[in-house]
Amino acid sequence: MRHTRIHFDYELKLAWAKARIRRWLSHWGQQCYVSFSGGKDSTVLLHLVREQNPTIPAVYVNSGLEFPEVTEFVKQTDNVTWLRPSKSFKQVIEQHGYPVVSQRISRMVDDLRNGKHNQKTKKLYLTGGKYPRFKFPKKWKFLLDAPFPISAKCCTVMKKSAFWKYERRTGRVPFVGLLATESRQRLSRYLNHQCNLYTATHPTSSPLSLWTEADIWRYIEDHRLPYASCYDLGYPRTGCLFCLFGIQYETEPNRIQRLAQTHPRLYTYCLEQLDLRTVLDYLNVPYD
Repeated sequence: MRHTRIHFDYELKLAWAKARIRRWLSHWGQQCYVSFSGGKDSTVLLHLVREQNPTIPAVYVNSGLEFPEVTEFVKQTDNVTWLRPSKSFKQVIEQHGYPVVSQRISRMVDDLRNGKHNQKTKKLYLTGGKYPRFKFPKKWKFLLDAPFPISAKCCTVMKKSAFWKYERRTGRVPFVGLLATESRQRLSRYLNHQCNLYTATHPTSSPLSLWTEADIWRYIEDHRLPYASCYDLGYPRTGCLFCLFGIQYETEPNRIQRLAQTHPRLYTYCLEQLDLRTVLDYLNVPYD
């Protein structure tokens, strides 16, 4: 049944999202907030939530990894609490490692290289055992010999930990603008838990889980919502500027090549100061 909901038409998805928001607000009242990235998905989410309760605050983590256009857009949004991570991206990659390929692959490389699991778990990663989905893919085994550290800790250190501290301090619980269609991991999470997680360690509402990117743009157009101008520069997403998750699948110009055209100073910084040149060369991903 949950699989079929992904194929609801736009009007039904909109009604579904509004109902999930209404239930979350009814349960938690004024103790809610909207996790706001300044991207198109969280822009739509904020508008939907504030249609039902205009006083709900937005919370933005200014990690230093955002497009300048996103930061400027957030400044123009009302009732936004700004947070900062405890470390810079440069400190994260030096202390933990670069985010490459995907969260799953980066985490597995980190575990295998740094002995963070017992031999039984390591064997599961390398052979799969009875659970093939746990097997470390053969095509990425060359990453185990990479001349730079790799990990999936970036998202937690740069974003999630700041939100968690805010939640502990305020007692608030979030709305997040996650779309299940964006990745297999998010789809699996939705199919297992649905939109509203009331009893999780971190209670979370994801009322846009059923939506697609086309649904998001339709809502923006229908309601004439302003949005961050970097989308008009050809960027399909406005996530962290220097994140390399998924870049190996992008056609040219990929996000780093596009950065050279639109933000040359940031392009030079990421290649030289963050040494992404070494990482991209090793991944055989073009950047010139």
